[in-house]
Formats: sequence, structure tokens, C-alpha cells
Amino acid sequence: MNPILQKQPAYDVAVGQVARNKVLRNTFWLLTLSMIPTVLGAYIGVATGFAMRGGMGIVLFLAIIFGFIFAIEKTKESGLGVAFLLGMTFFMGLMLGPLLTHTLGYRNGGQLIMTAFGGTAVVLAVMASIATTSKRDFSGMGSWLTAGVIVLLLAGVANIFLQISALSIVFSVLAIGIFSAFILYDVQRIMNGGETNYITATLSIYLDVYNIFSNLLALLGLGGSRD
Repeated sequence: MNPILQKQPAYDVAVGQVARNKVLRNTFWLLTLSMIPTVLGAYIGVATGFAMRGGMGIVLFLAIIFGFIFAIEKTKESGLGVAFLLGMTFFMGLMLGPLLTHTLGYRNGGQLIMTAFGGTAVVLAVMASIATTSKRDFSGMGSWLTAGVIVLLLAGVANIFLQISALSIVFSVLAIGIFSAFILYDVQRIMNGGETNYITATLSIYLDVYNIFSNLLALLGLGGSRD
């Protein structure tokens, strides 16, 4: 057999691995960049008291989010996709305003926010490390995690009207678990070549991180003090 043909499969694997590593590297660079408009949006949200409440607020929020996601998917092969992504992260930061304002009302509010931020960073680092080093295949988790998100959405909407504190706690704990698992799933998809566009990959991981942070902060707020 021709030695060149024998080497071709190994060469293809090496090239593919380099490409996947590049997508992962660009994803985490863009994820880091996306924190800037998120923080800016959160600051403006707190400063202005911006909030979207009630049933119409939920509908408007979902319409804007899905509008951004649609625009990002349509332009993900160009720099415009990055612009739409950063615009969405600004809006998501703005939506954190009410939660941050509520938390800052506690005597230790600033500490709670930093603890939630640090905890989220640890979860991201641990899950991403497992996804990139583990030999286990996490691809089968996709359908279950998607179903879990649908249940969370329905429970979240229901609790807006029911206002059951115990349900809020269960919701936050489940959300943290589900979106932590999603980091495993999303990062491994990149490593396995299932996701080749770093803008789309960043969008997925950003939403994981955002949901972990907001739900972790909500849980920590239960131990806040207003004295």
C-alpha cells in the first residue's frame, strides 16, 4: 500500500483536531468578550430600574430573545453574527437588573453577587474540563436536557402566577443542574466536531452560564440579610 495513503487518515484526524481546538478557543474568547455588554446592560438595568413584568413582559422578552437567536443563526458566518450576539448579551444583562437590584438590597448583596459569579466560573471550568478530557460520550444527554428545559420554562411561567417559594427553590436547583450538564454537552459537541461555528457555540454556552449565574444568585439571595 502507498505510504502516503496510509498516513492520510492520521493526517485527517490531526487536521480535524486542530480545527476543533480553534473553534473551542474562539468560542471561549467570544464568551469572555460577551461578558462586557452583559455587565454594561446589568449596570444600566440597575441604574434605571428597567424591568419587564407581567404576562406581556414575558411575551415581549421571549419575542426579543428568539428574534436575536434567529438573527444570530442567519448571520453566523459573518461578523454581523458577532454583533447580534453581543447585542443579545447586552439585553440579557439588562434583564438581570431586577434580580441584581433585589440582591443589592441585602446588606451583603455585593458579596452574594461575587459569590454567584465565582461559583458560576468554577462550574464552567469544571464542566468544560470534564468535557474536554473525559472519554465518556455525553451526546445522549441532548434530548433529556432539552426536555428538562421545556419543563423549567413551564414551571417558571406557572410560578410567576402561583408565587410558591418552595417551587422557586426547586426550580433554581434543577436549572443549575440542567445547565451545568448542558455545558458538558455543548463543549463536547465542539470537541467531537458536532458544532463547527464558534458564534453558535458561544451562544449555547453563554445561555448555559447565564442561567447558572441567575439561578445561583437567586438561591444565595435566600440567605441575604437586610439588617
